[in-house]
Amino acid sequence: MAIRREALSPMPVEGPARVQLFGVPVDALTMDETVEKVRRMVSEGGSYQHVCVNAAKLVEVERDPALADIIRSCDLVSADGASVVWASRILGQPLPERVAGIDLFERLVGAAAADGESVYFLGARQHVVETVVDVFTTRHPTLRVAGSHDGYWSDDEEAALVEEIRAARPTYLFLAIPSPRKERWLNTYRERLGIPFVMGVGGSFDVVSGNVSRAPRVVQRLGMEWAWRVGQEPRRMWRRYLFGNAAFLSMTARAFLRGSSPRRAGRFATEL
Repeated sequence: MAIRREALSPMPVEGPARVQLFGVPVDALTMDETVEKVRRMVSEGGSYQHVCVNAAKLVEVERDPALADIIRSCDLVSADGASVVWASRILGQPLPERVAGIDLFERLVGAAAADGESVYFLGARQHVVETVVDVFTTRHPTLRVAGSHDGYWSDDEEAALVEEIRAARPTYLFLAIPSPRKERWLNTYRERLGIPFVMGVGGSFDVVSGNVSRAPRVVQRLGMEWAWRVGQEPRRMWRRYLFGNAAFLSMTARAFLRGSSPRRAGRFATEL
């Protein structure tokens, strides 16, 4: 692999301490620190799995112990959601900032191009993943694309697909299928694939390809990107965010009250 080691800051792979939120670890890293940590992981060998956690995933973790175990086994866990950062501060385990999955994905593709590493794009519909390849190779002419495949394969095709990806030997695998299927799929095949860095990127391929527009920067800074998504797809999203956000708020309140003094707990309950 061709990472320029002199370009890396002298930060150990383990990095700063993790915080614990709702029974799962989250790395207390900024976006820049996360990118540097991934590059160092890749340069030092091994196979690493990344996962993003947002409010919806943390709600699911409370209901799904198997998913919680998968997240605990991941080497890098990022807070993809303003609500997660907000909750971390309320609960006295502050995270420095949101590390949005779509932004990290794009940063890592750029890092791969700069470092001479190869990438594999897996997921979404065929025309979408083809557009993603075109967008990134136009944006980064030196990017090495080891391969790509859509996200629609049968059980009978799965073994051959895994072998195809393994044989392509990419440095990075970006998987764009829904949660929690992507976390379970990567956990199942991570060892077999032997890829230095694997990351689930959800709906990021649709954003990069232009099929879905992302919220304006001001909406992102206000932590209201979820509201933008509801506005784009109200029939599909409103129930997910209405009930999901309510469940996450309830989880945060319960966790706060369990760990707070009576005076502080009473003040928080009043503010709610």
